[in-house]
Amino acid sequence: MEMENTGKVVTRFAPSPTGHMHAGSYRTAFFAYLFAKRHDGKFILRIEDTDKERSKEEYTQEIFNVFEKIGISYDEKYIQSENLERHKEVLQKLISEDKAYISREEAKDGSGIIKDIIRFRNPGKSVTFDDLIRGPITTDTTDLGDFVLAKNIDEPLFHLAVVVDDHDEGVNHVIRAEEHIANTPRQILIHEALGFDIPKYAHLPLVLAPDKTKMSKRKGAIPVVDYLDMGYLPEALLNAICLCGWNPGTEQEIFSREELEKVFDLDKVQKAGAVFGQDKLDWFNREYIKKLSQKEFWDIAHHGLYGSIVNDTEEDREILKKLEPLIRERMTKFSDMQNFFGKADGSTVGEFDYFFVKPKIDLSMLIWKGLKIENPSDSDGWIKKTKEYLKEIHSRLEKLENWDYESIKASIWDYAEQEGRGAVLWPMRVALSGREKSPDPFEISSILGKEETLKRLK
Repeated sequence: MEMENTGKVVTRFAPSPTGHMHAGSYRTAFFAYLFAKRHDGKFILRIEDTDKERSKEEYTQEIFNVFEKIGISYDEKYIQSENLERHKEVLQKLISEDKAYISREEAKDGSGIIKDIIRFRNPGKSVTFDDLIRGPITTDTTDLGDFVLAKNIDEPLFHLAVVVDDHDEGVNHVIRAEEHIANTPRQILIHEALGFDIPKYAHLPLVLAPDKTKMSKRKGAIPVVDYLDMGYLPEALLNAICLCGWNPGTEQEIFSREELEKVFDLDKVQKAGAVFGQDKLDWFNREYIKKLSQKEFWDIAHHGLYGSIVNDTEEDREILKKLEPLIRERMTKFSDMQNFFGKADGSTVGEFDYFFVKPKIDLSMLIWKGLKIENPSDSDGWIKKTKEYLKEIHSRLEKLENWDYESIKASIWDYAEQEGRGAVLWPMRVALSGREKSPDPFEISSILGKEETLKRLK
């Protein structure tokens, strides 16, 4: 399967489906995709599943699913294990031309078993390639010795398989992580031995964890699929990952996928490692949540209401609509919805439960801690004063015709200023919410509606 070199940019992403992939892996994928799009080229996804023991179909499907959710499409898809016969054919060719040879060696596991290993006959020369990010890199390949190409004729290894597949699939720009720099001289030697055109290479700097160490699965890096499951928006993830170690040289930070396709290029990729931090991802996600229409917001958020105290009634839906600005203001990701509304079975309590269920009031909490009365020794004086405030608030609100935030605030504010804001507004807020911490009482009242507000104050 040899493909004609058309001169068009062809990139690839070639993951091994041996585990969940984190942001560092997907950044390589997205950069390869964006580079191809920027140059009107082709992007290939190749699943390198030749590690039979560790490769799993579930990880392959996860890669497809993440690409689909984030909106990254590929022009062609390949499964490396399906190319085995082609790899064996090339091995035989190298052996027949004495560019590789069969070496009978004792297994390294101490078993004493003799195996036929296929090694590349290294010419031992200096190899230089011009990395598109780092510039010229020169290696004396003599130190590499005659490196292994295959465990046996039926089990080609990485270096051979990747060279053959890149050639056959027309890949002419290999964009990958910097850990592969050491592999490049070997692969160039194999390209030359087979008479293949050598692709251009770009080795991306590391994506670092917040502690500045290399991001890795072993150190607990969060898989990208988990971020999606937590309710991070695909657009925010793409944006955050692509701005990790790259920027267009402007102040712009929010980019749609279409915008990234137009402006991305490798000349703006920094040479040093870049930190992928949760705080920055949270910021991106909040920015994208702000941009959602009301319908888009609830289409995503509604599943967080399942099993909560919120019922599918017109009354509860109306309260949710009024609560939306408060929710958006506090939300970082859509899994946060579970924190806003407690479980219907009472097993958990939500921040906004009191909008849907009348709160139980701790009477001692109603009294403002800074409240002053004429006779502090009068144990009932504190209660009487607080009752007085609540009755006056009730009276003023009862007469109110326009029930909105500004009107509610205007009807009470002068009284609160006169008597003391804390003394008046604290018991009002506790009476409505039953909480020490909540939005201000005018906002709670405007959302609850006049009838429910007056009931709770009564």
